[in-house]
Amino acid sequence: MIKLFKYFNWKEWILLVLTLGVVGIQVWCNISLPQCTLEISEYLQKPDISAYWTEIVWACAKMLAYAFGVVLAAISASYLASYLITTLLARIRGKIFNKVNCFSSTEINKFSIPSLITRSTNDITQLQQVLTTLLTLGFNAPLTAIFAIINIVKISTGNSASQLTWVNIVSVVCICVLVSIIVIAVVPKFKIIQKITDKLNLVTRENLTGLKVVRANGAEKTQEEKFNQVNKNFSKLDLFVNRVLSIIEPGLSLIMQGTSLAIVWLIGVLAKQNVYLLTVMSAFTQYSIFIIMSFTSLSVLFMFIPRGIVSARRINEVLNTEISLKDGNGSEPKEIGTIEFKNVSFRYPDADADVVENISFKVNKGETIAFIGSTGSGKSTLINLIPRFYDCTSGEILVDGVNVKNYTQHQLHDLIGYVPQKGVLFSGSVLDNIKYGNPNATIEDVEKVINVSQSNFVYDFSEGLEHFISQGGKNVSGGQKQRLSIARALIKNPHILIFDDSFSALDYKTDKIVRENLNKEFADTTKVIVAQRIGTIMNADKIVVLNEGKMVGVGTHKELLKNCPVYGEIALSQLSKEELEDHE
Repeated sequence: MIKLFKYFNWKEWILLVLTLGVVGIQVWCNISLPQCTLEISEYLQKPDISAYWTEIVWACAKMLAYAFGVVLAAISASYLASYLITTLLARIRGKIFNKVNCFSSTEINKFSIPSLITRSTNDITQLQQVLTTLLTLGFNAPLTAIFAIINIVKISTGNSASQLTWVNIVSVVCICVLVSIIVIAVVPKFKIIQKITDKLNLVTRENLTGLKVVRANGAEKTQEEKFNQVNKNFSKLDLFVNRVLSIIEPGLSLIMQGTSLAIVWLIGVLAKQNVYLLTVMSAFTQYSIFIIMSFTSLSVLFMFIPRGIVSARRINEVLNTEISLKDGNGSEPKEIGTIEFKNVSFRYPDADADVVENISFKVNKGETIAFIGSTGSGKSTLINLIPRFYDCTSGEILVDGVNVKNYTQHQLHDLIGYVPQKGVLFSGSVLDNIKYGNPNATIEDVEKVINVSQSNFVYDFSEGLEHFISQGGKNVSGGQKQRLSIARALIKNPHILIFDDSFSALDYKTDKIVRENLNKEFADTTKVIVAQRIGTIMNADKIVVLNEGKMVGVGTHKELLKNCPVYGEIALSQLSKEELEDHE
């Protein structure tokens, strides 16, 4: 947890010192209250009380002032601590969000999305509770215990001192034994609880995301069983922890009341030998309670600190993860719209073999290059290397004549318009989604890309461009999502357009019109297309055929029909020989 304090700025360090100072004032006022009680008791023991009436009133006034000081300081300390820790963790939450935004797919897969969600929500909340309590109670309790012990030694006399002090020693030992047993039983469970929370998040998210598939396959019972199993494990563990923790309050209450009873009884016995003990009984009892409460608070705090440590470690794991994709120095493009692969190979982390191997080709400005191959041949993986969603294991990739590793990621992504295989839309209006790639685009630019991408359906909505799109685009069809995703990429007017099987949800007619519009309106833009349909790529300037990660053919449609058996098999599986000959 200490590592997180490096995120404090100078204002927060001042606020931290101020908070500890207020806590110190609270402790001083609290410790002074029994002294006032002792002072009043001594005056009440005088034969002529009326002669000391002024001193008694003054002592009562001081007692009220100290009590008011305790309340004011406690409220102030609580407010300052809450403000300080909330501000700190809000910044850390922002840092986690920004850090995750910089993660490549490698880091995302390392943690998993459900775990990252839990770390930025549940773990932050756990840490906030622990740190806020630690900042106040962690400083208050030891100070109170130290001053209470000093005052007890002062007011105890002769042989009575050791006997009265032993009552507190026995009480503190009982508290430590009780809490130690509970800590040993509970603390190891905290880390397991956080891991099960990740799993619970995973199962819930998986079920909600795939709800249609679950219903279509009648697998509700299966999903319920999966959830119930995880939920049962979580509930069982949480119930065990809460049952053990429930022992604390009655156990500590028993020790505290027993200590008070022992002090009163012991003072009553010893008062026969030393009447002065009756005067100090109230103050001694209060100081004893302070000691017991302080050790109780510290014991409970030490029990919950491990939970905060677990959460802090999980947060630090994200913040300290080294990003595999490093920004370059920001080189300027040497050419416009060119892509070149030089002996490029790639394998996923911890994989035994390359996914794509020894790929080389070059695309010039305005050309269209297409990739085709069987499922799992590495098409999407290959084009994901261009915007550096992954870095190639070996070889070199040039965009606009510059190695992609020499660009900053922001600079590289500004050159590229990317349309993913699965159309992704964000909650907001249609206009917001289209202008997502270029917030400064004019309405004329928006209308142009709507026309090119055949997204004219947006004008059929009653609100038009202001029609609200729900999260993930749940209120539009798959084909509409793809067309809006294409419009969003086009609005950037990039040097290179990448379509990762982005026409699959379009009918043949719309597919053809969109490609014709692209060739007409974005003739100078280089286009990279991954497709399963031969009809989508037949007119490409270059077609790269992949098989098991290797490039087994490159050329035009006509050339590949003659020279590449793999391409011929794919083509004949989709179109008849006559249709292929007609196209030639």
